[in-house]
Amino acid sequence: MQLQVARIGKPHGIRGEVTVQVLTDAPEDRFVPGTEFVVEPAAAGPLTVSSARWNKDILLLGFEEVADRNRAETLRGAKLFIETEELDEDDDEGWYEHELVGLEARVGSQVVGKVTALNTMPVQDLLVVTTPGGDEILIPFVEQIVPEVNIEEGFILLTPPDGLFDVNSDEAPAPEAEGNA
Repeated sequence: MQLQVARIGKPHGIRGEVTVQVLTDAPEDRFVPGTEFVVEPAAAGPLTVSSARWNKDILLLGFEEVADRNRAETLRGAKLFIETEELDEDDDEGWYEHELVGLEARVGSQVVGKVTALNTMPVQDLLVVTTPGGDEILIPFVEQIVPEVNIEEGFILLTPPDGLFDVNSDEAPAPEAEGNA
């Protein structure tokens, strides 16, 4: 199985560097010279990192196979993947989106939906849970609200605060007006 770690953006300069949207929490480990990526579309790769540097908050990569801006332009939108066999399976620090999508979301023994995505945000990650009625609920992926993730048995256990599943529903009570007139 492959794990996407970046998406190539626009070229930078005339020597073939490209900007990348980083999709990994360890860019300093993933984007080192000599690292080879599987590329989608396959015709664009494989690509081997020759240089990696930060320009403010943007990661710039150079590849051995890319010598100029014209070739770099052909890579725009390409996705970079690593083989998951390279990953440390004993890492208890977190989960990847492909591990979470499809898990049942439970409150106690009641199934309240399925995990359909993981939104990685700067402050905290959000699980997207789709209810049986088709509503999408964003769940803060913190231990207090998601105390258990059981990949083997196919579920996550939630302890949501009151009203979390009612926030965007038609049955939600109207917010009370503030007395600041």
